[in-house]
Amino acid sequence: MKRLTLAALVLGAMLVPASSALGASHHPTGEFAQFAECPLNNAAVAGCIFSESNGGFFQVGKKTVPLKNPVILQGGFEVKGSEQIFVGAENGETLSKTPQPVPGGLLGIEAPKSWPQFLQDLFNETINNGFTGVTATVELAGPASNVKINLLNLLLETGTAISLPTKIKLSNPFLGSNCYIGSNSSPVVIDFTSGETSPPPPNEPIHGSAGTFEVNEESTLVTVSGGALVNNSFAAPGAKGCGGLFSFLIDPFVNSIIGLPSPAGTNSAVLEGKLQSAVAAAVKATEP
Repeated sequence: MKRLTLAALVLGAMLVPASSALGASHHPTGEFAQFAECPLNNAAVAGCIFSESNGGFFQVGKKTVPLKNPVILQGGFEVKGSEQIFVGAENGETLSKTPQPVPGGLLGIEAPKSWPQFLQDLFNETINNGFTGVTATVELAGPASNVKINLLNLLLETGTAISLPTKIKLSNPFLGSNCYIGSNSSPVVIDFTSGETSPPPPNEPIHGSAGTFEVNEESTLVTVSGGALVNNSFAAPGAKGCGGLFSFLIDPFVNSIIGLPSPAGTNSAVLEGKLQSAVAAAVKATEP
């Protein structure tokens, strides 16, 4: 009954019409201060979203990367019938590009003997000079409108709560600045649920959690915290663009280290943290 009551409050909040006023920038205050990048200039936006994931991990192929640094998802949504249409952040930073250290990096790896000698020397010298660390950054692939969000599913622990089309950037002095798993045209789509997953073998189902709910006195702000959004059924393609001009040699090397491409049922991701949803008109009303 508690979940149904809170779900009703959320749905009621979403149906409150957004302010039609336009402004160049936003400075909400008080309990709404975190919604500074909610797209309030869009009169159709009924609600604001701010999510901070400060725990969990993503595992792709043979590499598991814990979330050491907080990842922010922010924006707003329109309500069309029973659908919530996601709208990107006002400043364009819908999903923060937050590098996460990859455990082990490239430590203990030598260049393949099949590479040209100069490329072997360059790689091995880079490793010898201590540039072994690699970071992985989950970025949004394509427009923010490709993000799907369903707050009712989150609260009721069923179906997809958040669907993120992503690409994963691998960064290292040797790998260059364009080494990606996935792309805008072929994203790694991760459908997170707070309920139970239905992965293909060999992965077994895992269960997320909606966590705890808090609603402010005016029913204009809902905070969901302490839960976990999970997925272990997505597929990941091979990395591309690693090493610039020599990607035709380095891509297969990186893929052999990570274990890519990796089919559905061999990867997983967990997000832990806090998600807040607010009525856009209430956020706008607190601006000085």
